[in-house]
Amino acid sequence: MEIVLSKILLQIRHQEDKLSSQMMRTSEEAYQMTLFLKEMLCSIKTKISQTGFTDGQQEIYFFKNIKPQILGKLIYYNKVFRIETTCPVSKGKIHQSYFENLLKTLKSEYKESICNEDFYRYYRADRTDRDHTYFRLGQINYHDGLTSGVFEIDISFSTYYDNKIAHIVANELLYSYILTKINPEENPDNILLNGEAKKDISWTNSQNALIELIYALYASNSISHGKIGIRKLALIFQVLFRTPLNDIHHSFHRMKTRAGSRTAFLDQLKLSLEEYMDKDL
Repeated sequence: MEIVLSKILLQIRHQEDKLSSQMMRTSEEAYQMTLFLKEMLCSIKTKISQTGFTDGQQEIYFFKNIKPQILGKLIYYNKVFRIETTCPVSKGKIHQSYFENLLKTLKSEYKESICNEDFYRYYRADRTDRDHTYFRLGQINYHDGLTSGVFEIDISFSTYYDNKIAHIVANELLYSYILTKINPEENPDNILLNGEAKKDISWTNSQNALIELIYALYASNSISHGKIGIRKLALIFQVLFRTPLNDIHHSFHRMKTRAGSRTAFLDQLKLSLEEYMDKDL
């Protein structure tokens, strides 16, 4: 299932890169991504309804990891489309105020409906002890006092909590997007120089590989003598490669405890460089 997730994320990034290279407006790009992700989700839903899951662990992995990534980006791009098509002006103080108010609203929603929930703390702690309750179909407990959104989901394709993770993913992407609007110097159209700005530059390895590289540069104080925080450094790479990284702290926590080498990508970089050097001998 991890291989399946990697393929899905690669398909999404490929479509993002494809649309980005066409230099269309942000609103149109967001609209096209919304259609693409909606179709992807519908296709996966049809396949699962026909074949089901091989076991409980596969079901849990799907609703905890795969579906939320697709649905999260779908929610995100739909919100970006709505934001872009209702923005009153393209620049100036009103434009700045518009996005600053959006950021305030996003932070308020986060405090009121996300961060204080037990499930949010469960998810952020990378716990697995209640996965069988949160991420298997037919396990919804209405005595938990769930929000009314529980009555709007398709119970044959949602455990309710997969939707909650999707909204966490969407909000994190939206946060990065709004910051690039508030700070023009961090906008994808301005971070690169002149004619290079619209070239198809993308990260073609895994998200974990990029996060590993970012943390290595941060830990070694290799950029601005370590004066740039990890969040801003991650944002720079996201903008540069047009690759949302979701929750890098959560991913880094998993790297610290993963089996095998904890620096798998950096190890491979060293081998690749040495092999390249040997070609000139």
